[in-house]
Amino acid sequence: MNFFDAQERARRSTRRLIIAYIAATLLIIAGVTALVAIALYSNMQAPDPIILIFAALCTALLIVGATLYKTARLSSGGGRVARDLGGTLVSPDVSDPLRRRLRNVVEEMAIASGVPVPEIYVLEQEAGINAFAAGFTPGDAAIAVTRGTLELLSRDELQGVVAHEFSHILNGDMRLNIRMMGVLFGIMVLGLIGRLILRGSYRGRIVSSRRGRGSGTAAVLIIGVGLVVIGSVGVFMSRLLKAAVSRQREFLADASAVQFTRQTDGIANALKKIAGYQQQSYLQATDPEEVSHMLFAHGAKFTSLFATHPPLLARIQALQPQFSAESLQAVTMPVTPQAIDEGTDGRAAGFAGAAEATPGAAITDTIGNPTLQHVLFAGALRIAIPDSLYGAAHSVDSAMLLTLALFINRDAAASPNAFDVLEQQLGTQRSALIRRYHNELAAGSAQWRLPLLEIAFPTLRQLPVQRLEYLLDLSRRLIELDGQVALHEFCLFRILKLNLGDALAPATRSKQRASRSDVRAAALELVAIVAHAGNLTDADRQQAYQCGINVFGDWAANTPYQAPENPVQATGRSLDVLQHMNNAARQSMVQALAATISSDRQLNVSEAELLRTVCASLDCPLPPLDVERHIDTP
Repeated sequence: MNFFDAQERARRSTRRLIIAYIAATLLIIAGVTALVAIALYSNMQAPDPIILIFAALCTALLIVGATLYKTARLSSGGGRVARDLGGTLVSPDVSDPLRRRLRNVVEEMAIASGVPVPEIYVLEQEAGINAFAAGFTPGDAAIAVTRGTLELLSRDELQGVVAHEFSHILNGDMRLNIRMMGVLFGIMVLGLIGRLILRGSYRGRIVSSRRGRGSGTAAVLIIGVGLVVIGSVGVFMSRLLKAAVSRQREFLADASAVQFTRQTDGIANALKKIAGYQQQSYLQATDPEEVSHMLFAHGAKFTSLFATHPPLLARIQALQPQFSAESLQAVTMPVTPQAIDEGTDGRAAGFAGAAEATPGAAITDTIGNPTLQHVLFAGALRIAIPDSLYGAAHSVDSAMLLTLALFINRDAAASPNAFDVLEQQLGTQRSALIRRYHNELAAGSAQWRLPLLEIAFPTLRQLPVQRLEYLLDLSRRLIELDGQVALHEFCLFRILKLNLGDALAPATRSKQRASRSDVRAAALELVAIVAHAGNLTDADRQQAYQCGINVFGDWAANTPYQAPENPVQATGRSLDVLQHMNNAARQSMVQALAATISSDRQLNVSEAELLRTVCASLDCPLPPLDVERHIDTP
């Protein structure tokens, strides 16, 4: 599946959702207005146009206000949805074997996908087998699984379910899902108000009978019953809307999960276990109405008209065509919870060896489409990282210190004042710990930098806002100590700032768009920066630049190469201009940079980090690039 096509599909679905929301709102307004007119007639009054207009306006404000309220409540990210459903956060340093296995699987998928590790939750009160991903961006995403999923699935089955949810994160479905929650809440809120009116009607009848004004109470009762009916219509429409948007996406997410893991048995067996399990995938401890479209499988029993997911048999047969309805009926669940099939020391199980290096010509195709090779590479990379660094990334006390160590030059002599500043800011003990992390990082591979930062993000998000702002400020000071900012330092800092920004305020990224001329100038400048960073001679840089701009077509033809005077400042400036391009322009930009990098058939760490930084800024999740067999530079 092409990432950019999937993003465009999500945008079209969003537009259809808005149109459906407007249509539903207008129908509900018409229904409420008619209801008020009937209530006035029942009270022997002629309908006053002003009253009817006022009722229509109040209804519109109520629906829109409820939608905005729900959307604002969800704006803190996917973790809010999980917590509202009773989810318990799985801490980064968890020791429980089942939860440790879950974290391992999620981390491997995140590294393989090129996105920050999401927050992880378990719905402890839910015995059914289900899961969901929620959030506005990959930087504020959360993945939640039920206790049944945790206890009853094998590692391969759990990996298939998690891969399915990552597909929703990468393809834009997750953002659409959380927006739909706000829309549906607005549509259904009138039914709730109607029920509240009916509950209060008994006391109203008593008061009215004492005062001899029973007709007024009758009007209120009519309005209450009418709102319940209209609310039921709203529920009907919302279920139809969810079903229309959700069903086909589930087939696509299942197919993507197979692509991630290169095995159909994992996710297919998870679906079979749902079919053979008494609790199936149903949520019992919470109302699944609001989130049914977000779940891995049905959260409650629905008729086929309202089903947000295809039938289990259809999903299994799409993965295993030979599977029959008779086979589904014969599926039974194991009596005991699933045994853990990996060690509990927090390391990956069953992964050995690194993936083959990604050819430059195929880089664009991997965006949003990680394969088994990327998952294997992520697992091997995690195994290669020393336990002390891996543990620090998961510790609330140490994650910030590890992050600061990443911003100190690998050659400590090049930044002699760094540890003096850290000792002054954080004290002797913490400064010594940062020095230890720095020494281990310097002795290891430069390829560890981005994965360690991605693994540390869930831990960093637990810090207070003031602490995160302090971390950003101190990181900036460290990279500026020697009077110059290296390109890899800029890349790490921009990714840190982007993802902490998404975590702190996920719905508040700037939407300002640049002019076409500014976008084209920034695109050419960025190609020149990448050509400069990946080559040593002017001739090679010009050749790489030409390979890149050829992707843009006629408008870029014959544009001469100009070496950037300050690559770091130019990169930041260009990315700020380019970050709001449409899907077609983003695809061309990444293709141009991939062509630039692959012109010499070599890939170094600086090029890989620069490309991943560009992709992160453009909201294009790029899987890790294996450069160990190529040039490895600091």
